[in-house]
Amino acid sequence: MSAAIIFVLLFVLMLTGMPISISLGLTVLTFLFTMTQVPIESVALKLFTGIEKFEIMAIPFFILAGNFLTHGGVAKRMITFASSMVGHWHGGLGLAGVLGCALFAAVSGSSPATVVAIGSIVLPAMVKQGFPNRFGAGVITTSGALGILIPPSIVMVMYSVSTNTSVGALFMAGVIPGILLATLLGAVTWYLAWKNGYPRMPKASWAERLKALKDSAWGLFLIVVVIGGIYSGKFTPTEAAAMAAVYAFFIAVFVYKDVKLKQLPKVLLDSASMSAMLLYIITNAVLFSFLMTSENIPQAMADWMVAQGFGPIAFLLVVNILLLLAGNVMEPSSIILIMAPILFPVAMKLGIDPVHFGILIVVNMEVGMCHPPVGLNLYVASGITKMGITELTVAVAPWLVAMVGFLLVITYVPSITLFLPKMLGF
Repeated sequence: MSAAIIFVLLFVLMLTGMPISISLGLTVLTFLFTMTQVPIESVALKLFTGIEKFEIMAIPFFILAGNFLTHGGVAKRMITFASSMVGHWHGGLGLAGVLGCALFAAVSGSSPATVVAIGSIVLPAMVKQGFPNRFGAGVITTSGALGILIPPSIVMVMYSVSTNTSVGALFMAGVIPGILLATLLGAVTWYLAWKNGYPRMPKASWAERLKALKDSAWGLFLIVVVIGGIYSGKFTPTEAAAMAAVYAFFIAVFVYKDVKLKQLPKVLLDSASMSAMLLYIITNAVLFSFLMTSENIPQAMADWMVAQGFGPIAFLLVVNILLLLAGNVMEPSSIILIMAPILFPVAMKLGIDPVHFGILIVVNMEVGMCHPPVGLNLYVASGITKMGITELTVAVAPWLVAMVGFLLVITYVPSITLFLPKMLGF
């Protein structure tokens, strides 16, 4: 009964158009003050301690690094390198967009940032080459979702904060699924381009490829700094995020010189604004999680599901349906911070690996970012292409179907996710 009241209240507040973070906070306060004896001091304490975790510091640093990279010409050089490698295949520039998104995802940690950085360069070039606008939009909207699966990933940090799962293990677990999904999206792109006879680029010589690699090397080295630093034990994921921000600042301002010193205040302000928004959502989500726990709702759900005879297979199917439905009305950060603390105890009771469960949630978030009405990538791509959301939804359909198929594979073949973390001793 308590769960029903809480979720109805939350849903009603969200339907009014109120921001998710405020809806969460008001739901908690209304329920606590009218239906429980919880002292008001505990609310203030939870708000304060909710963002005290060291791992949360990684979020503003990754956002700052992503902003420096987006403004700093790194994306442009990565696309040049990707084009030199795969541009001569069917749909060459589209394939370069997929590869460019995968490479940029490995340094930015954000899906919308990946769509903006790669899409703003690749989409106009594709239209100029004779590709239909829809095809380019479909490629970039879905490939941009790799930004939260290929490590580092802000969404993985949020799952870690919500469930106390190792960030390092999650980052490593995202590598193989990330590469597989990039390959799958590339295969769909190639097939559609081959079927429709879309243009190809001239084959680059090895000299041109080496030059493109050399030009993009500073940006690509950030992958080594972040991932290598974490797995060699040199620094924690949070320290890696700080290193990424410093390194991205250095190459954007002093190496590529695409960001002028007078632009720094704007980059810092944009990063602070986005960080403040996410941290405010996290704070209220922690309060919501506290309410769930104090009312014993996750434990009651776990007991009920076990009593109904739900095994891991049925439970994971229900989780996928729930998360895909949630993706219709909320963005990834909010979904993870609300749903993970509720679903996680049930998953643990059924013996599901916490790292595998985390990657499953992240892949669900990727699908949610590419379909309406709240798909963030759709709105970002719409801003770049000037296409309507309905038209974009039709455009992304072939890639979206492939992503749903990939989600089912990741759900029921945990060895894909867990192979690398286990090999490295996580």
